[in-house]
Amino acid sequence: MPIDPLMVEKLSTQSFEIEGRMPNSSNGTYLVTVGDPADNMRAIYKPLQGERPLWDFEPGLYKREIAAYRLSEALGYHLVPPTVLCEGPLGVGSLQLFVNYNPEEHYFYLYEQHLEVHERLKAMAVFDVVANNTDRKGGHVLLDEDGNIWGIDHGVCFSDEFKLRTVIWDFATQTISDELLAPLEQLIESVPVNIAALLTDYEIEAMLERTEWLLENRVFPAPESRYQYPWPLL
Repeated sequence: MPIDPLMVEKLSTQSFEIEGRMPNSSNGTYLVTVGDPADNMRAIYKPLQGERPLWDFEPGLYKREIAAYRLSEALGYHLVPPTVLCEGPLGVGSLQLFVNYNPEEHYFYLYEQHLEVHERLKAMAVFDVVANNTDRKGGHVLLDEDGNIWGIDHGVCFSDEFKLRTVIWDFATQTISDELLAPLEQLIESVPVNIAALLTDYEIEAMLERTEWLLENRVFPAPESRYQYPWPLL
């Protein structure tokens, strides 16, 4: 489903207040109220200040959250909730629209019980290869109240070293549809400036190499070792 530009504008321009910290998050992740509380608009705030240092990613994971949203939009997949750069109570970070969902309806449940969303899950599998998602847990795939599929938590994407870790392997070796591949042709021709500005030259080059692999092979990749599964799975 295409993103509502008004929603993006509100996230980008309205102030917000922190309600509390999200549980089970290794980094500082906060639920916030955006604008007038009567509008009932919530978002997830991930400030640079709350990031835990990682050996394989430079500080600034919030930029990768934003880059993932912009990539999803550039590809026309519309899989990542609106995510914008913000300056909040804890400093610079990312602000992502909060998705109302049932936590029991994670990837494994959706794959088994909702055949109608398989095409969207396939789009997410392609997206994760292009973005080099190192942490696609089952709980990072959400079904909202309107039946839309969303992917969240993209702070550890876009490494220039290929290390895809995901639970979405059920489509391995299947042919990728022309509909999903067509946007990749456009990405090869020109990486949007608003994505390139958030990544290094090496990361952009590696992203294009992964994209070329998909276009040449036209199949979903298969896992080569157990290390390509995240832990925990949810």
